[in-house]
Amino acid sequence: MTNPLDLSVIILTYNEELHIERCIKNAALFAKHIFIVDSLSTDNTAAIAERFGVKVFTNPFVNQAIQFQWGLDNCPIDTEWVMRIDADEYIEPPLIDEVLQKLPSLEPSITGVCLKRKHHFLGRWIKHGDRYPLVLLRIWRSGSAHIEQRWMDEHIVLDSGVSVTFDGDFVDDNLHNVGWFIDKHNKYASREMIEIINQKYRLFKGDESIVHSDAFQARIKRFIKEKIYNQLPIFVRPVLYFIYRYFLRLGFLDGKEGFAYHFMQGFWYRCLVDLKVLEAERALKGEKSKKEIIDRLSKLTGLSL
Repeated sequence: MTNPLDLSVIILTYNEELHIERCIKNAALFAKHIFIVDSLSTDNTAAIAERFGVKVFTNPFVNQAIQFQWGLDNCPIDTEWVMRIDADEYIEPPLIDEVLQKLPSLEPSITGVCLKRKHHFLGRWIKHGDRYPLVLLRIWRSGSAHIEQRWMDEHIVLDSGVSVTFDGDFVDDNLHNVGWFIDKHNKYASREMIEIINQKYRLFKGDESIVHSDAFQARIKRFIKEKIYNQLPIFVRPVLYFIYRYFLRLGFLDGKEGFAYHFMQGFWYRCLVDLKVLEAERALKGEKSKKEIIDRLSKLTGLSL
């Protein structure tokens, strides 16, 4: 698999046979190398990838941040540029053309490229509710960036240089059913709860490198979440957030699919996080040492903290 663009793509996978062929075919239109870091899938993910000549590396999963950093450290990346793509994402043709045209001619001081993400839910593009555009650093010069070590909401952060934002879009279009969506967000809620508890008890060293980066949107969102949202009373904040997204940010214009998405992701999920925070706080009552708290949280969540 060859391509003139000096870029390697890293894809994290776990049981992604539904998406991986689409993702690989799409990345092959612009990438020189594609590497998959698989979390010991039990379906045909690895076989499909290998059928397309993609190298598959395996590593036990702890969280997204640790897994992706493992990929950066262990995949044989020899290209000037590196890109992160999730298995259920693909790049739209205008952005592919833009990457092919602009990336080779960027000034040396530009070490990162931010891309705009579209989210599709039940086949509909969710345009409103503050969901588009989500601007994320997804391309960077090899060796010039790292991934934040967090349990949730991790970002790629530049260690040097500055970033630019391209005009085109990439799409997050997961084809799994609603049951899978609920299960995924249940797992996310446990990790989100860990971040909130950690903010209170300082159990782990927090990675706040995004605060010092040039990723303006990510910095603002992190500030609002940690300094404002997380300080509000539990179960009140999801209500306020849903009102903000669905009414003030016009989420109601996204139709019935939009209502389902904004309600489930913007209200139900945030309530689930708060429920897990409440449960954790009750479980931690009386625990004094950090080790005791971490052990109790690990037992509660099943996560290797």
